[in-house]
Amino acid sequence: PGQVCVCTKQKGFQQRVLALNSNKCQELANHYLGFNGWSSRIITLQNISGFDGENDKLGDALQKRSVKYLCAVEVTLPGHGVCTRGVALGEAEVENSEDPLEFITASRRVQKLAVGKALSSAFQKILLVVLENGKVAVEYNSTHGELTDALTEEELKGSMNCLELSLEQFDLEEVLSDLSFDDKLPSREMPSN
Repeated sequence: PGQVCVCTKQKGFQQRVLALNSNKCQELANHYLGFNGWSSRIITLQNISGFDGENDKLGDALQKRSVKYLCAVEVTLPGHGVCTRGVALGEAEVENSEDPLEFITASRRVQKLAVGKALSSAFQKILLVVLENGKVAVEYNSTHGELTDALTEEELKGSMNCLELSLEQFDLEEVLSDLSFDDKLPSREMPSN
């Protein structure tokens, strides 16, 4: 039926393996598992800008600000009994933090980046084995296992509890009324804070 090659000598790879981006992961999951064969949801998406104190410098505080979001995502494959999580950080610098529109646009871009990286991180732990007859077997790759997979949702949220950045310094009512967020995050649920 099929040839099997057994490798008896194991040697670590010298090159670094790059992860697929979240869009490719979703395409592969949709192709091999079907649109209803998997789901993802955002467990938490938190603004951690200024948490490390880097934005407190007087000279840079008014001109350049770093925007950082930490995201935890859960990917579930109900038909195969596999559930895994990914955690990632997205960050960017805002050149002119006095411009509310630029700040909000950068924040939105960083949120999407954090969600995408977390989704990619979660998919890295899933092995899809496509058999010759077209059937797909799914395995959890324990070599990429992290503490986040062992924590409950409450423990995960508690361990990632950070201070929120206040946007009260900007008069955002006018700016927010002009924005439309038509793009969807690559998840089926929005976080509840």
